[in-house]
Amino acid sequence: MKNILKTAILILLAIFAGAAIAADAVDCPPAPVMPTVAQAQAAMKAARDHGFLWSISKDGRTSYLFGTIHVAKMEWMFPGPQIMQALRTSDAMALELDMADADIMQRMSKAMAQQQGTVLPAPLAQRMQQQMQRACISQDAVKKMIPEMQVILLVIAMARRDGVDPTFAIDAFLANLGHGSKMTVVSLETPESQLDLLKMPTPQATLIMVERSLDDLENGQARALTNKIVKVWEDADYNTLEHYKDWCNCLNTEIERKQMARLLDERNPAMAERIDTLHSAGQSVFAAVGSLHMVGDAGLPALLKKRGYLVERIDLKP
Repeated sequence: MKNILKTAILILLAIFAGAAIAADAVDCPPAPVMPTVAQAQAAMKAARDHGFLWSISKDGRTSYLFGTIHVAKMEWMFPGPQIMQALRTSDAMALELDMADADIMQRMSKAMAQQQGTVLPAPLAQRMQQQMQRACISQDAVKKMIPEMQVILLVIAMARRDGVDPTFAIDAFLANLGHGSKMTVVSLETPESQLDLLKMPTPQATLIMVERSLDDLENGQARALTNKIVKVWEDADYNTLEHYKDWCNCLNTEIERKQMARLLDERNPAMAERIDTLHSAGQSVFAAVGSLHMVGDAGLPALLKKRGYLVERIDLKP
């Protein structure tokens, strides 16, 4: 545990959110504090299961799919009994990105530096700046980010006011747990491909996306939606997760529908193939990715069922 806690527990947006928080801002949430070794050990003993877990069995071996969340409370980082049991019986851990891998981090930084963002019109840029101030984000720290990433960062930063923080991202803790436990840890995607997904296909689509996102931040809808997603994950409420299209308010326009398909459905086949390859090579795999990748006919459980796996959802009891 000591070695795990020495490694930065961060994912992509957690890294930039932490760097961007203005230390001298007024009326800001307190900076997150990582637990001591003793606190972490106590939290591990008291940990409860959250999120969504499936077993997938084929060729006499069982692997697992775990739906994660990218902002959380400190105590949620630590795996509960059922998740811990799945980890103990797995040889390899598969993540969207292994952010404990120095090479991944270097490639992420390089790819970000090379991205060319859309220039926002003055009124939209002013609204962005106002939201950055409200979220306690330093303008200097984010000025080189593309606008799409800036508004995503805003949503995540606002969540800190409700007690959840990207510093405690589940995926990031798992990466360090995997390395500390001497598991094989692999990335299902590349940093370059993830950054490409964040960027809208045209400048006009970027402007529409930014304006809509700022609208949702200003009227409180973004904060309410984040709180609902967090609650669904905390309670392991799969029925509500499964029907996210009914309440996410994220599929109202053709641009939104296409972007959601890019962010979720179009990524899943390649991840399913990679998980299948690892399992077929003789490893029991614990694959942890964002929870929305688990939903519907295009979700990972459904895709792996089509590949001949016996797929069973494990009902977690928080």
